[in-house]
Amino acid sequence: MDRRTDEGTRVRLCVQGYLARCRQTDALVVPLTGDASDRKYFRVVPKDGDSYVLAVHADAFDMKSLPFVNVAELFTKIGVPVPRILGDAADLGVLALEDLGDVTLQANLGTRTAAQHDDQYREAMRFIALLQCRGPEFRAINYLPYQIGFDSPRLMWELEYFLRHFLEGYRGVTLDDAERQALLEEFRVLADELSNEPRVLCHRDYHSRNLMVHDDRLYVIDFQDARLGPDTYDLVSLLRDSYVDLPEQAVSAFIAHFLEARGKGDDPAEFRTRFDVMSLQRNLKALGTFGYQTMARGNPVYIQYMPRTLAYVRTNLEKHARFGRLRDILAAHIEELQ
Repeated sequence: MDRRTDEGTRVRLCVQGYLARCRQTDALVVPLTGDASDRKYFRVVPKDGDSYVLAVHADAFDMKSLPFVNVAELFTKIGVPVPRILGDAADLGVLALEDLGDVTLQANLGTRTAAQHDDQYREAMRFIALLQCRGPEFRAINYLPYQIGFDSPRLMWELEYFLRHFLEGYRGVTLDDAERQALLEEFRVLADELSNEPRVLCHRDYHSRNLMVHDDRLYVIDFQDARLGPDTYDLVSLLRDSYVDLPEQAVSAFIAHFLEARGKGDDPAEFRTRFDVMSLQRNLKALGTFGYQTMARGNPVYIQYMPRTLAYVRTNLEKHARFGRLRDILAAHIEELQ
């Protein structure tokens, strides 16, 4: 039996174990599309009662220290809607969650009018503003996001992730020593600058696939890696989303709306420059993730999102003359950036 079969058997036994404890062994169990993590998801439809979702982790966990549970409590206190936790079998690595359905913000966009589309994005930005403005009220040692942050080494690690998994791994590029050193120097400048930006509570992966539409409301999912980071980080994730095309005029309007909602008296031009710098780092990291999923995990679904993400990178490299050296290095090996 190969490793995948072993893992499939383990996951099945965990689901069956949870259902046995709930006396729902006759419930319908439907596999759901997972995320880029090692967790597996299943919708459970009992013969009596509402459906719910099981998240099966790779290992047993302690409910008191599980990041998902910890951050769910924090976000709920702040006022950001997340799925309710309905139960657990911690020894089996199983968490039962409220079923929010299958419609993400990404999937919902094509079914809405332009006005409804804008309303949903404004709602999503309101959640970001809540995290940033109310986050300090709940800063305490028992909430994990306040214990970790996007410092320069972490941001640098993400840029090197792009180098390793997209440029070298996926595109098969071989850099000479001088090119590699020059690229790393540019990355260090970028990481150092971003690490000095105003630091706020961040979701960390705030895009259209992690926002669910349920009963005409938005809910936030996949928040367990929340941490402190630049105040542009979540907004960049939402508006420079690898999964959705947003017209540039709409992006500018949404940024203006966010600054008004946040109410901190930001200089719009200065904030937009910081937004673009964050976009460059965030999109390079996304390309690294797509390369890793494709090559290391054998998951080619992310290839379709590379062109849009590369277009974002090119836009910011061309927009800001300060990135001229970085653009020259990358464009020498990535045709889409030439």
